[in-house]
Amino acid sequence: MLLNIRLFFLSQFAFVVTLTYGQPTQSKPAIPSLTHTGEIWKDTDGNIIQAHGAGVLYHQGVYYLFGEIKKGKTWLVPNQSWECYRVQAGGVSCYSSKDLVNWKNEGIALAPNPTDATHDLHLSKVIERPKVVYNRQTRQFVMWMHVDSETYGYSQAGVAVSDQPAGPYRYLGSVRPNGQMARDMTLFKDSDEKAYLIFASESNATMHICQLSADYLSPTSTYKRILIGQHREAPAMFKHQGRYYLITSGCTGWAPNPAAYAMASQPLGEWKTYGNPCIGPDADSTFHAQSTFVLPLKGKPNEYLFMADRWNKLDLEDSRYVWLPLHMVNQQPQIRCPEN
Repeated sequence: MLLNIRLFFLSQFAFVVTLTYGQPTQSKPAIPSLTHTGEIWKDTDGNIIQAHGAGVLYHQGVYYLFGEIKKGKTWLVPNQSWECYRVQAGGVSCYSSKDLVNWKNEGIALAPNPTDATHDLHLSKVIERPKVVYNRQTRQFVMWMHVDSETYGYSQAGVAVSDQPAGPYRYLGSVRPNGQMARDMTLFKDSDEKAYLIFASESNATMHICQLSADYLSPTSTYKRILIGQHREAPAMFKHQGRYYLITSGCTGWAPNPAAYAMASQPLGEWKTYGNPCIGPDADSTFHAQSTFVLPLKGKPNEYLFMADRWNKLDLEDSRYVWLPLHMVNQQPQIRCPEN
């Protein structure tokens, strides 16, 4: 009996260590983990998770993960600016979890359009970086995403709504906020219920932060140009102790590069740029990944989850995920990879 009790506590300790420090070595059985470092990741049905360029909504005790569905053969599209690899637009997926470890497939939150070649969501088009927030006033869940043509010349922000967090979402259309192109983007809702669309603009040279209307369904004329001429993309915004942080990557196509962060006292205030929040081996490539979202961890005021994509440009469906703990130390974000 005493031996069984000892074995039980040893097994529980092993599980906690795995949650804190990542995947076990290959010689040990796989245990679900909050941290991901590019391994194959499956949902509760045993199927590989398809949620690229993802964002997370926390609502009534449940986390909802939204991301790009990339399926089918990857091909190279002629583009004068960079190697432009594409895959059939599969729409937006949704997974739910109560512990950020075990994820249930909730199905397709926003379906692609298989028939109308002129539609924003046609299979031939681009649907990227979906993010969802809840509007308490309208009681609607609002999704914004980057929609584009296959050569990235369309450069617009699309919006969809649903009465349920997992969807299905109804597509309303797309826009260039204040007449400016919108590419890599994220969505941020502040504690005062104001929401902001943050996106790479001006041919990716400058980032824009645009306040949304009260119903979150359209951009307003209140916006700020930031990181002017710095050529940043893949924005991920979060708030810590009254300050706002924005993690971005450089513009190197599908190749990883060093992340950088900026900080401001207000979303539409003055942003000051800083260096790479990543620390340790492979920090200069953001651990071979690119930022997509930063999630505050409930009950842990200085702890966040940094979410990123490890793109496989030759097989986009097989792109992997990098989820790492982000710690705030003296008002500075620090991201380390447990493997290092």
